[in-house]
Amino acid sequence: MGVVLDAMSAPPTLRAAARILGWPFKWLGYKGDPAMPPVTRALTALGPAYIKFGQILSTRPDVVGADLALQLQVLQDKLPPFPIAEAKKTVAAELGQPVEAIFSEFSEPVAAASIAQVHHARLAENGRDVAVKVLRPGIEKAFRKDIDAFYFAADMIELLSPASRRLRPRDVIEHFEGVVLGELDLRMETAAAAEFAANTEGDEGFRVPQVVWNLCGRRAMTLDWAEGIPLNDLVAIDAAGHDRRKLAGRVLHLFLSHALRDGYFHGDMHQGNLKVAANGDLIALDFGIMGQIDEYTRRVYAEILFGFIRKDYHRVAEVHFEAGYVPKDRDMDAFARALRSVGEPIFGLDASRVSMGRLLNHLFEVTERFGMETRTELILLQRTMVVVEGVARSLDPNMNIWRMAQPVVEDYIKTNIGPRAMLNDLRKTARVVARYGPRLPDLVDAALSGTSDQPPRKSGLRAWQALGFMALGGGLVGAGVLLAGLL
Repeated sequence: MGVVLDAMSAPPTLRAAARILGWPFKWLGYKGDPAMPPVTRALTALGPAYIKFGQILSTRPDVVGADLALQLQVLQDKLPPFPIAEAKKTVAAELGQPVEAIFSEFSEPVAAASIAQVHHARLAENGRDVAVKVLRPGIEKAFRKDIDAFYFAADMIELLSPASRRLRPRDVIEHFEGVVLGELDLRMETAAAAEFAANTEGDEGFRVPQVVWNLCGRRAMTLDWAEGIPLNDLVAIDAAGHDRRKLAGRVLHLFLSHALRDGYFHGDMHQGNLKVAANGDLIALDFGIMGQIDEYTRRVYAEILFGFIRKDYHRVAEVHFEAGYVPKDRDMDAFARALRSVGEPIFGLDASRVSMGRLLNHLFEVTERFGMETRTELILLQRTMVVVEGVARSLDPNMNIWRMAQPVVEDYIKTNIGPRAMLNDLRKTARVVARYGPRLPDLVDAALSGTSDQPPRKSGLRAWQALGFMALGGGLVGAGVLLAGLL
């Protein structure tokens, strides 16, 4: 813990608190593998949930330092595997046949992470190259233990630090628990991979391996083998002649496109889950954690990004207040100035000149000053944005995130905010109204004739509701025609 806090330049008070709180529990710790560096050894020994935290840190050398980030990359896909005999036993139990009857070849593990490991295999019936993902034995119990420990820690934090309650630590752990439970059922990951592939089919320079549906179960799944260079192997990427600057831009563009356009994005985009194919395509792997955001949240997110890009801090502040991210009793103008103090020092600078540690510390101070609570529905989006930016930085240390994001955000704004978006909203509402069209005359007739089972006052109310509904439908059609003419 001390090494991580030192690397992140944590305040002295936080370091002292961590040592005091951690000292009574030292005797409960695991020794871990002495061949590993201290932090990697500690996170691996603690359990799979802690490894997830280490994977995030591994994408941010600008926060924890280049040496520690490199050490933590082991957690992405190079953890100690479990025996191949155990993997074959799991696959046979899930698919109802011996491994030898399904696959003509089944390799030793080629990648191993906190939840599962992957084997390269070949289908016996047609020689198709596939990857077989198998959950670790006992992983459910291990995660349950970690989650229980996190709940205990969250309760202690809320008890000892009332100021931390705005961060809603228990709600954060509850959100994390929901994400993890989905990751422990590979049937859900199979469905997520298929949906993600369908959404992104037209994305140039991006691929999602095809799922082999009949060879997937709760603890094992099969999909096409993806040949490529992992995005953390910069030496191999350079040797293959790939343009790292273009790759960095593509990683960021694709994430923003998926989040804004589809509202469905890869929620675990560290380097271990991304490869670059020989032709330069990005290949995504591991779909256990997927993020989903509704249309309203997408518009809020886009307006905030667009406001920062245009340096319109007052509009960014307005969006925060409109969305309820900042309490109504706070000063909007003061919040706009605080946002300017965050944005101006980094705008136009490349990544190598921005201290992410200092920036995150400043952002935390701003959120504390204006009483902003944690929004659990945005946790995965925010976390993925941090990881994606870290991956892009690792490929191109001189990238400018605002310049890269601008085309994607502007394109979304043009389509989804303004008159065209209003027309689309009216069309959707009109479709909903149209579903009730055949029932409207009967509803009005029953309400006006008093044959309703409701008391007279409520019958009258229903009549007004029905008539209002019809008027709304007519108004929507008229407004739609007017907007269509204007556009």
